[in-house]
Amino acid sequence: MKGELDPQVAQLLDLLSEYDISLSGDVAESRQQLDRMLELAGDDPVDVGRVSDITIPVDGRELPARAYVPDAEGPFPTVAFFHGGGFVLGSVDGYDNLCRLLAKRSDCLVVSVDYRLAPEHPWPAALEDAYAATNWLASNAERLSGDGDRLAVAGDSAGGNLAATVSLLARERGMPTIDGQILLYPATAYLEPMDSRAENASGYFLTAEDLLWFLDQYIENELDAHNPLAFPLAARDLTDLPPAFVMTNGFDPLRDEGIAYADRLREAGVAVEHTNYESMIHGFLNMEGIVDRAYDGIDEIAAYLRDELGE
Repeated sequence: MKGELDPQVAQLLDLLSEYDISLSGDVAESRQQLDRMLELAGDDPVDVGRVSDITIPVDGRELPARAYVPDAEGPFPTVAFFHGGGFVLGSVDGYDNLCRLLAKRSDCLVVSVDYRLAPEHPWPAALEDAYAATNWLASNAERLSGDGDRLAVAGDSAGGNLAATVSLLARERGMPTIDGQILLYPATAYLEPMDSRAENASGYFLTAEDLLWFLDQYIENELDAHNPLAFPLAARDLTDLPPAFVMTNGFDPLRDEGIAYADRLREAGVAVEHTNYESMIHGFLNMEGIVDRAYDGIDEIAAYLRDELGE
């Protein structure tokens, strides 16, 4: 699973060390640190047809989101996107260029959801927002030049967790119909021992210490951590779920739980495409300004979306 670290990734890690980037500690400071990292590692935003900040009505409040519409004639397949950041960090702004690239290269409407973050809003707040946004898009995508009948959920890290758990919740509730789940180095397990968590515990951006800190912020009651709608690897039944694209990385503490979830889905009869970027670290898709292979990963995701959601 683990080969040689990509030289550009090594260069990036040196840069992050120089700037003393850390993801865990004081919540406000950690949020600033991640924004700083994304600014350092990202590329200039690409143009798409239209970008608009919207709100989605959820239980008497307005959930912020950002819609990315391709420069072509719709209606477009629709992707609900959930950013990473350990359920504590991250923002629609920080993932702006990744969503632009996905919309441009997949010819999909991409809607990035600004779900509520822990510790102010512990589980299941993020899941409730992600599900509500997905459900809304199924019926309202046409307002944004989208097609709600061709609908996928996508996200990286914590967002990959949300894409998986939204898929489980949609199956339980019988709505909406989701045609694909894009799980990018997803967090699927709680504290289960994994070789990759030990192998990649430090030195590769996301650390084992960070993982524990994120979990402590997200999970208010430890009983909740064993709910499959918090961490989907705990689910006993994974049948009748949408086809899945699962991406993992060799130098990522979350590598093995992503692989384990892909295997479980496949065993349950779900169509799974799994790709492992052996030389990459966690979060590399947002590092396109320094790491060329980020574009390879984005192109692979875009191709999958075109294949699964295209007419």
